[in-house]
Amino acid sequence: MNIPIRVSTDSAEPLYHQIKEQLRALIVSGQLLENSLLPSIRDLAQQLACSVITIKRVYQDLENEGLLRTKQGTGSFVAAVGQINREQFKFDAVYKAMKEAVRQGHNVQCTSDEIRAILEQILNESNGGASL
Repeated sequence: MNIPIRVSTDSAEPLYHQIKEQLRALIVSGQLLENSLLPSIRDLAQQLACSVITIKRVYQDLENEGLLRTKQGTGSFVAAVGQINREQFKFDAVYKAMKEAVRQGHNVQCTSDEIRAILEQILNESNGGASL
C-alpha cells in the first residue's frame, strides 16, 4: 500500500511531525478505512526516505492515541474512529491553523477587522463565494 504522505526536508517542522500529522489526518478523515493494513515500518520508511526509528515512533504514537492497532507478526491496522473523533479532529486542526494565522496577523500589526477581511477573501476564493 502506498500512503499519500508528502514530506519536506526544507520545512522547519520535524519530519516525524509531518508524517504523524498527515497519517493522523488520513485516518481521521476516513481516507484510510478501518482495518486497512498499513505498510510495514520498514516499507513506509523506505517510501518516505526516512529512518525506521521515525516511522516506528509515528506508529507507536498513533497507536497510543487509539488510531492504530498492531498485531504481532501481522502488522499495523487502522483502528475504528468514531464520528465524534472525526469532528473533534477537524475542529482542532482548523482552530490551530486559525490561531496561528491570527497570531501572525497581529505580529504584522493587522487589526481584527483586517484579519476577518482576509479570512472572508480566502473563503470566497476557496469555495466560490461563501461569506462569514
